[in-house]
Amino acid sequence: MIYSVTGNVVAFDTSMVAIDVNGVAFHCITTLTTSQKCASMGAKVTLYTYMNVREDAIELFGFYDKTEMDCFKMLITVNGVGPKMALAILSEMSSDKVILSIAAGDHKSLTKANGVGPKLAQRICMELKDKVGKLDTVSNDDFDISNVSATMENSNTAEAVAALEMLGYSQTDASVAVSKIDSNLSVEEIIKQALKLMIGR
Repeated sequence: MIYSVTGNVVAFDTSMVAIDVNGVAFHCITTLTTSQKCASMGAKVTLYTYMNVREDAIELFGFYDKTEMDCFKMLITVNGVGPKMALAILSEMSSDKVILSIAAGDHKSLTKANGVGPKLAQRICMELKDKVGKLDTVSNDDFDISNVSATMENSNTAEAVAALEMLGYSQTDASVAVSKIDSNLSVEEIIKQALKLMIGR
C-alpha cells in the first residue's frame, strides 16, 4: 500500500493530479478540492493516497490532507458508495462538512453530490453516524462532534433544529449552533440563542 506520494506536479485537471517522484509520475484520481490546491505546475506537494485494486484496473486516489482521505475511506464502507461516488461527495462538500452533515443526520446536504439520491444519503447518515462521532478530524474547535450528533436525539434540541430549518438554515448549521446551547432550556430559548450565534458569526 502506498501511504503518500511527494513530488512535483506535472499535470492536473479537475479530477486528477500527476505527481513526479524521482522521474516516475503517479496518476492520482482526486477530489475537486485537492486538484484545486495542486493547480500549479512544478509545485512540490504531498498527497495521501488510497489504492483501489479491481480486476480490470489499479487506481490510486490522492488527497491533499489526511482528513479528506479518512472521510473517503469511511464513505466507501457504505454499501452502494464506491470510490467515484465518494469523490463526488467530497468534491461537492469539504470533508469537515461531510462529517458534520452525517453527525447531524442531514442527508439532504449529501444529495447535492452527483449521483447521490435520498435513499443512499439516508443510508450514509444511518451507517456512519456512530463512526463520525469517534473521529477527531473536524478542524473547528468551537464545537464537539458528539454534541452535534446528540442534537436530534433530544426532543428540545431536535424541535429547535426543525424550527431553524423552517427559517431557511440547513440541518447541519442548525445542529452545530444548537449543540452549543444547554438542552435543558426551553425550545424557544434554544432557538433564540442559536439565532444569535448564527447571525453573529
